[in-house]
Amino acid sequence: MNATLENLFQYCTLPQTQANAMIIGNILVAFLLGIIAGYERSYHGRAAGMRTYGLVCMASSAVTVIAGFPDFWYGGLQSLPVAAEPTRVIQGVVTGIGFLGAGVIMREGLNISGLTTAASIWSAAAIGVLCGSGFYLAAVVLTLLSLLAMIWGVQLENILPSRHAVVVTLYFDLHWLPNELEIKALVADLGYRIAEGSTSIQYRNRHQEWHLVLLAASSQKVSLPQLAAQLHRQPTLKGFQVAYARN
Repeated sequence: MNATLENLFQYCTLPQTQANAMIIGNILVAFLLGIIAGYERSYHGRAAGMRTYGLVCMASSAVTVIAGFPDFWYGGLQSLPVAAEPTRVIQGVVTGIGFLGAGVIMREGLNISGLTTAASIWSAAAIGVLCGSGFYLAAVVLTLLSLLAMIWGVQLENILPSRHAVVVTLYFDLHWLPNELEIKALVADLGYRIAEGSTSIQYRNRHQEWHLVLLAASSQKVSLPQLAAQLHRQPTLKGFQVAYARN
């Protein structure tokens, strides 16, 4: 009984308490930076928001910082046979976050979304690792840069010259089987060109379906209603779908 109480009190020694305080401080800082980094995703209604980013950053910090206190594990009652290797912990964090990031990437036909969220979750894990390693200033800078990239990145992309892309599905009339040259001519008349390697053709119910990613021929902003109106006037089309190529 006395041995059990003595072992229990070992968890409450001053050095042990100081180590716990250091770990808790790292976790709190990481959680705060994580929710700051995730605010932009919450603001835009993404599935992964402030809670997800805060948890990722906090957990990454926790598993990193405890690697720096191997002498205090298990109350210091058991000596570890091998010293903890922080780089292995970081590798484990990066691998685990890879699975989480893959879960937010969605693909619907040629349209892929969630890439920005996946990349920013990975960035949140890196912020947590920096906090857990004691690089607080670097963690703050990475948080600010991540936030700026997500908030102002779109505005910067709109300012710089670029070719806007749309995902288009064309349903052709039963009695018309188009060839590639005719499709390219149709797309060119609409003011677009087909992105290299983006063409997919399906045949169902005796109708051809062409799935394409179209790039604007110039740097003008894409207008889906205007594009839909142009497609509606095409006599060979039975139907169509248009959507922004999101990432």
